[in-house]
Amino acid sequence: MQETVTLECTEARKEGKPPSRYLTKRNKKTVTERIEKKKYNPFLKRHTLHKEIK
Repeated sequence: MQETVTLECTEARKEGKPPSRYLTKRNKKTVTERIEKKKYNPFLKRHTLHKEIK
């Protein structure tokens, strides 16, 4: 049972830049908590922490 979730950058808004977003999938049965991954933000030109949003 795969669910599509959106990951959004946590550092971009603090710096006044647009947030980068990524789509990914997770298994709702095995992964119950929200996903956090380090992904590349092209606006900040570095890897930042992206958290799952609704």
